[in-house]
Amino acid sequence: MSTRIFPTAQDAENAFYEALERNDLPLMMAVWAEDEDVVCVHPSGPRLAGQEPVRDSWRRIFASEQRLRFRVEHQVTLSGMMLEVHSVHEIITVVGEKAPRPPVVTTNVFLRTAAGWRMIVHHASPAADGDADPPIDTPKILH
Repeated sequence: MSTRIFPTAQDAENAFYEALERNDLPLMMAVWAEDEDVVCVHPSGPRLAGQEPVRDSWRRIFASEQRLRFRVEHQVTLSGMMLEVHSVHEIITVVGEKAPRPPVVTTNVFLRTAAGWRMIVHHASPAADGDADPPIDTPKILH
């Protein structure tokens, strides 16, 4: 069990991206809930369910030793007392490359536990053409 406490879902998400940039498996797994119902989908990858498949996927990713930098944009947050959903665009740059990769549309879901906020779902997909642009503000009309 992790002794790391994340007082807010945003703190957990910040630690998630820090772990990605540092290739830090212990920090990455401290972010995740210790639950067999966790789900992770990497861009263009299969759905991984459970602690061990999720841990093994991050272990393989970090073993490549590829250094990544993340910029999170266009965050949309849905909050409840026990659950928080973040929909973001990840702008990923590989250290040593000049241009960022195409954006990744990501949904991160966090659960409030006795040990603070923990990630229970990470679903990342390549952005569709034009999906990287900010949404156009249109009036919302209720009928």
